Amino acid sequence: MEIHQAVKNMLQIVEELHKSYPKKKFTLDGRLVGDLGEILVEEDYDLELYEGLEKHHDGETSDGRRVQIKTTMKSSLTFPVDHIPHYYIGIKVHSNGTYTEIFNGPGSVAWNAVKGRKPTKTNLHSVTLSALKKLNAEVPENERIPKRANK
Repeated sequence: MEIHQAVKNMLQIVEELHKSYPKKKFTLDGRLVGDLGEILVEEDYDLELYEGLEKHHDGETSDGRRVQIKTTMKSSLTFPVDHIPHYYIGIKVHSNGTYTEIFNGPGSVAWNAVKGRKPTKTNLHSVTLSALKKLNAEVPENERIPKRANK
């Protein structure tokens, strides 16, 4: 595929995604994977995304829990340096469009993967999926953000 046509196709897809999910921009500048992950989580979990960008959290559950959502297609997720989110959901999106939940629980539990680290220039810590999966195993079921009843 020729690069100019590929860019045109991607931009057309982004435009169609934005029309279907107007809460997200789906820009190709590094936010695309994150925006896709947020929509996947919103559709499957009991939460609604905030309109536009909000500081520290991406959405809220029906019972008022604020949630930060992080998405990757690689072997690590990010965790903020400057705050501990109320709740944190981290997913890995696979090339076939499915995803795996890596972490779902209080941000304070996920924070154990980065506590003691020095601040970074990007204001984000990188955390391996395996480290977050180990911490996820410690989260009681009642501390997780539930999936929607119809999922």
